[in-house]
Amino acid sequence: MTKRNTGTSRRRFLAGAGAAIAAPALLKGTRAYAAPPTLKIGHVSPRTGPLAGFAEADDFVLDAIQKAFAKGLENNGKTWAVEIISKDSQSNPNRAAEVAADLILGEEVDIIVAASTPDTVNPVADQAEVMEVPCITTDCPWQPYFFGRNGVPGEGFQSTYHFFWGLEDIIGSFLDMWGKTGVAKTVGGLFPNDADGNAWGDPEMGLPKPLVGVGYTLTDPGRYQPLSDDFSNQIAAFKAAGCEIVTGNMIPPDFATFWAQAAQQGFNPKIVTVGKALLFPSVIEALGDRGDGLSSEVWWSPNHPFSSSLTGASSKELADGYTAASGRPWTQPIGFKHALFEVVADVIRRAEDLEDPEAITRAIAATNLDTITGNVNWSNGPINNVTKTPLVAGQWQKQGDSFELQIVANGEAPEIPVTADMKLLG
Repeated sequence: MTKRNTGTSRRRFLAGAGAAIAAPALLKGTRAYAAPPTLKIGHVSPRTGPLAGFAEADDFVLDAIQKAFAKGLENNGKTWAVEIISKDSQSNPNRAAEVAADLILGEEVDIIVAASTPDTVNPVADQAEVMEVPCITTDCPWQPYFFGRNGVPGEGFQSTYHFFWGLEDIIGSFLDMWGKTGVAKTVGGLFPNDADGNAWGDPEMGLPKPLVGVGYTLTDPGRYQPLSDDFSNQIAAFKAAGCEIVTGNMIPPDFATFWAQAAQQGFNPKIVTVGKALLFPSVIEALGDRGDGLSSEVWWSPNHPFSSSLTGASSKELADGYTAASGRPWTQPIGFKHALFEVVADVIRRAEDLEDPEAITRAIAATNLDTITGNVNWSNGPINNVTKTPLVAGQWQKQGDSFELQIVANGEAPEIPVTADMKLLG
C-alpha cells in the first residue's frame, strides 16, 4: 500500500479554499482570521460489552483532555487545534478493526490510540500498521500485543507503538505476593481461549515455565471458551491437585461464574489472584463478601508517585477527581487512558512535520516522557515498538462497607509504596 497522504491533501485543499474566500474580504477593508490547522486523533475503547469496565472512566478522561487541548498545541511556532473522535469497540475484535478502519479512512485521523486488552488493542494496531497511520496503544501486556500480532523480534512494526508491562512483570509481582504467605506452592490456572489466555498459559512464554522454575506446580486443565457457564472440570482438577492458589486471566462474567461454582462445589483456595476480572471495584462489589481478599495486578493507583506531564495533577488528584465527578471508586485504566494523551501531546509538540505521518511516527519512537503512569521511552523497551511501565500486586480488602485495593507487594517496583499486608482467604 502506498504512503497515506489524504491528511496532507485535505489540509492543502482547505488552506487554498480559505485563501480564496479571505481575499475578497481583505479587499473590502475587513480583517480575516485564518482558522488554525486541525490534527485529528482517533480513540478506540470498549465502552460496551464484557470489557466495559476498562472504559468506565472514558468520559471523565476525555473531558479533561479536551479541556487541556482547548487552546490548541504548539508545533514549530504554529498552534494546532486538536479534535478527538472516540469509537466503541463493543469488546469485540472485529468491531474494533471496523471502527479503526472508519477512523482512518472515513475520519482521516492523523494519530490513532487504543487501550483495553488485546481484543481492542491488536485489531486497531493492525489496521494502523497496514494503513501506515501513527498509533499508540496501552492496557495490554506486551507479549500478546507483540507476538499476538505476529511481531518479529529485531524487526517489529513500522507505525505502531505500545507501552505497558509484560508477563514477566506480572509473574514477578504474583510470586512476590504469594511468597509472603507461606501457602503450598500448588497453583490452578484458568486460561481462556483468547489472546490474553493463550499468552498467559503459553508453556514457554507464559506463566507455566517460570512457576515451575521456582518450585510451584501448575495444574492447567486446558483452555476454556470465554463466557463459559460451567467450570466443573477445572474445579475438580484443582481439588484433586490440592491447589491452594488459583491464578489466570478472565473476563469478569467468567470469574463470577467460576467463583460461584467453586463455593457450590466446596473448593476453597487460600489465594485467588486473577488478572483482568479483578481489576475493577464494580466487579468486587457485585461479589459481596466473597470479594474480600481477592487479588490482582496493580498497574496504577492513587498511591503511584507519578504526575501528569499535561495537567500537573498527581495520581491521587486524578483518582480523587474521578470519584468527585462520578461518585464511583477510581479504576486502574484512568491513569493509562490519561497517559495515552500525555504521549500524544508530547508527540504533537515535537514532530518535525505534523502533515507527514512518518514524521509523527519518528516523534513517537523518540519519546522520553515522565507520565502519570511512569516513564514512557521506546528506546529502552524489551523488544521493538514496546516500552514498559511499573507493576505491583494488590488485594481487595473490605474497609467498613466498601472495598479498597491495597498494594501488598512491590518487589518489582519498590518506588510504589506498600499500603497493607497480604491476608489469606477464609
